[in-house]
Amino acid sequence: MGSGFASANAFLQAHPELQFVDLLIPDMNGIVRGKRVDPSSLAKVFERGVAMPASIFALNIQGTTVEETGLGLDIGEADRVCLPIDATLTMEPWQKRPTAQLLLTMYELDRETPFFADPRVVLQNIVKRFGELGLTPVAAYELEFYLIDQENLAGRPQPPKSPISGKRPAGTQAYSIDDLDEYAEFLADVLDAAHEQELPADALVAESAPGQFEVNLHYVADAVRACDHATLLKRLIKNMAYDHEMDTTFMAKPYHNQAGSGMHLHVSLVDGEGRNVFAGDAEQPNDILRWAIGGLVATMNDAMALFCPNINSYRRFSPEYYVPSAATWGVDNRTASLRLPGGDPDALRIEHRVAGADANPYLLMSAVLAGIHYGISNRIEPPPVTVGNAHEQHEATLVNNLRDALRELGQSAVMAEYLGSQFLDVFVACKEHELNEFEMTISDLEYLWYLHTV
Repeated sequence: MGSGFASANAFLQAHPELQFVDLLIPDMNGIVRGKRVDPSSLAKVFERGVAMPASIFALNIQGTTVEETGLGLDIGEADRVCLPIDATLTMEPWQKRPTAQLLLTMYELDRETPFFADPRVVLQNIVKRFGELGLTPVAAYELEFYLIDQENLAGRPQPPKSPISGKRPAGTQAYSIDDLDEYAEFLADVLDAAHEQELPADALVAESAPGQFEVNLHYVADAVRACDHATLLKRLIKNMAYDHEMDTTFMAKPYHNQAGSGMHLHVSLVDGEGRNVFAGDAEQPNDILRWAIGGLVATMNDAMALFCPNINSYRRFSPEYYVPSAATWGVDNRTASLRLPGGDPDALRIEHRVAGADANPYLLMSAVLAGIHYGISNRIEPPPVTVGNAHEQHEATLVNNLRDALRELGQSAVMAEYLGSQFLDVFVACKEHELNEFEMTISDLEYLWYLHTV
């Protein structure tokens, strides 16, 4: 805490204009919750932490406490203590009034025991298991998102008008520089703000639908920090869009006739000397890489509720949009679930391509690292490599709805071992509550089909 306290004082001295500090903690859905405090409280936050209810991790997507988790009224809506995370105190470039932000993580009241239901804590526990093998995960995210208009169309999203042409895009060419030019000021501000917050965003790409973009984060040798980066970058993108009178969505499938948005995870492992233990020929993976792939394939259905945690998540799966439907792997093959990108053999890594942009980065990383560790520890051999179009060669075997995905997760001994059965009980309770409420809602389509016909 000493170094953090000193850093806080140095930060306050460097920013005498500061008016507010946002204390942030991502919930079970990856939604950032928290408090806004006066800068005079910052020293106390670093010294003693800040109290927040444990029920933050029992909130559903609507922000309502799910009592079935046992973290609400059953424990009297009791508080835990949230402590600062080093090197996350930065300014918020989008604010009109000078405001800083600080990322927190939850502990028990003894301030020493990490709180079991904090997804960041779940991931930290899995990373420690790699340390016991003398290995460190190196990871980076690619996030896809849509820019959308602040005014919807009969309750549905629509692309924003171009700040340059004033026209609303009807189509997009993948990797189009012209499409980047249309929103150049917004995209430049995103990268500038990311650099100001020391988030390693290093590229922006126009994707294959109107207003859809991808932002790439640089590799870091800290899987937990990679998730901090992804979580804070999502928040940054949303707020920078507001500054440009636009909105954004990381919803997995906002348009039925356009590509969905994914969250691809690139991961490798380094040893104590910093050498990539996956390094070698992608066509003939070494033992460790082969076993890692085997573990990921073996646990893919177990973890689908973590990769695709919402009802809408499963609408994204469609062969024409490069979304995998079976547990497959391939070399530089974007139709496979697990892709080994070509290029430098020393930089060989796994790209996990299943999750939607709506996934919680900490839980996606947890599930992927659990599969890798399980595969290496048990020397699990993968199926044969897929060459060519995976959709034409393999039947769709991945779970395709949230109800079945939650059932698979709840029954998974592997995920319970790595993420903790107590944590999984809370996660499943939250998601089953959302699912039950959704299934009890009468949709407009039901009225259209049945009201006057049956």
